[in-house]
Amino acid sequence: MDYKNAGVDIEAGYQSVELMKEHVKKTMRPEVLGGLGGFSGAFSLSKIKEMEEPVLLSGTDGCGTKVKLSMILDKHDTIGIDCVAMCVNDIACAGGEPLFFLDYIACGKNYPEKIASIVKGVAEGCLQSEAALIGGETAEHPGLMEEDEYDLAGFAVGVCDRKDMITGENIKAGDVLVGIASSGVHSNGYSLVRKVFPMEKEALNEYKEELGMTLGEALLTPTRIYVKALKAVKAAGIVIKGCSHITGGGFYENIPRMLPEGVRAVVDKNSYEVPAIFRLLAKEGEIAEEMMYNTYNMGIGMMLALDAADADRAVQALTDAGEKAWIVGKVEAGEKGVTIC
Repeated sequence: MDYKNAGVDIEAGYQSVELMKEHVKKTMRPEVLGGLGGFSGAFSLSKIKEMEEPVLLSGTDGCGTKVKLSMILDKHDTIGIDCVAMCVNDIACAGGEPLFFLDYIACGKNYPEKIASIVKGVAEGCLQSEAALIGGETAEHPGLMEEDEYDLAGFAVGVCDRKDMITGENIKAGDVLVGIASSGVHSNGYSLVRKVFPMEKEALNEYKEELGMTLGEALLTPTRIYVKALKAVKAAGIVIKGCSHITGGGFYENIPRMLPEGVRAVVDKNSYEVPAIFRLLAKEGEIAEEMMYNTYNMGIGMMLALDAADADRAVQALTDAGEKAWIVGKVEAGEKGVTIC
């Protein structure tokens, strides 16, 4: 008896590392110390000495049951982007710059090419967010997971000067809400998605005229990363008073997280066009509108609260940075919460 016969292939692990090295190298920053394969990732903090009061920010998350679609469609090169996005977007909406990222892949069996494909997506997410991929772990779990199954999670660390943190504490009545477009469903609500649509390869590969692509392509579209978008707003000299990453819980749960007591966000649902994938999901699943806004991002992946005088400039800065953005509402005095009208 040996470890391989017990279900863990050490040689496959070595092969996975070799295959992923080319992707990891692309994410390196000057602050990274050492190479891939050490017991820990090392990152120099010398540059943050320039900050008055540096604050470390961290985020950890996974992709939820969206990974099930990757398995069904045998497409694994974008799910890693989702994993990075879920972590670095949280850091960015607090005003931080992501510094580095680590991933964790649990699988029933290590198929080196599949693992390398997953890490390719992780590396792409790191490139989009300018974070270094400084480490990770691939763990085989025979007997706990089926051979073709895996799960993916990650952890990111960022930094910002305390004076630049986005806290929401200065949001007041009269401020304006600017929404930045999502790329689709992102990485939340897939347990409901999987109840609405048939989770079979043939059905997922069916072309949908209203989507302009197959259902599977629409559902696997990776989560948009907003790090550079928020940097563009800051570079335009605009103060972001509050920022909300619209993830699980949709508008109703996430927007209030940036609000102080005594103010209420009022969102005009007709101020932008809700993407077709959400309209199809609501129709096919007979999902009430309130539940849709309480579960999904509905086309807005990041919500900003700004001084009214800065709103138009912010939309222009985001447009120039390649984003779609709209003025979607305002802040009013009232009980902390959200009104969608």
